[in-house]
Amino acid sequence: MRTLVVFTEEMSAKVMLESLLPRLVPMEIHIQCVAFEGKQDLEKQLPIKLKGWRTPDTHFVILRDQDSGNCHDVKRNLQNICEAANKPEVLVRIACRELESWYFGDLAAVEIGLEIDGLTTLQTNAKYRNPDNIINPSTELKKITKNRYHKVSGSRVIGKHLSIDNTRSRSFWNFINGVHRIITSEDD
Repeated sequence: MRTLVVFTEEMSAKVMLESLLPRLVPMEIHIQCVAFEGKQDLEKQLPIKLKGWRTPDTHFVILRDQDSGNCHDVKRNLQNICEAANKPEVLVRIACRELESWYFGDLAAVEIGLEIDGLTTLQTNAKYRNPDNIINPSTELKKITKNRYHKVSGSRVIGKHLSIDNTRSRSFWNFINGVHRIITSEDD
């Protein structure tokens, strides 16, 4: 059986992906999401996990927040870790700035998931048109949801409704396209 393993820096990304990926990845591919306890834990444990993974026909993806770092530097650092672990083919994707930027790209999913009327109307506000440019999206999301958004529980319910066709967040779109490329190349 083919396996897709996604390493995330935190539990909120893991639970969101557990809701999102089954709608993107064919059922015959086993999906496994592994959450770490922050970016430092991810970077420390990643070489051990990659070197020790023994399941054949496994493809790996790493998803990490950009936070305040330079996106290219963050990605290059993770790619270097993968190369040092003899896994240069790992797909590395960075959520610009935070995972919550992806949610601002699809406020309809937030509205449905958190059962809050009226959030979709905010989608056209200039502030939210390019969600990857929002400086502190997790704080902003708590603000517009009047503190109903909580990282793990909110990510779990929002992930069920995120549109895999949404292109507002470029980093989300790059993640979706990268995973799609992996699963379609497996079919060749």
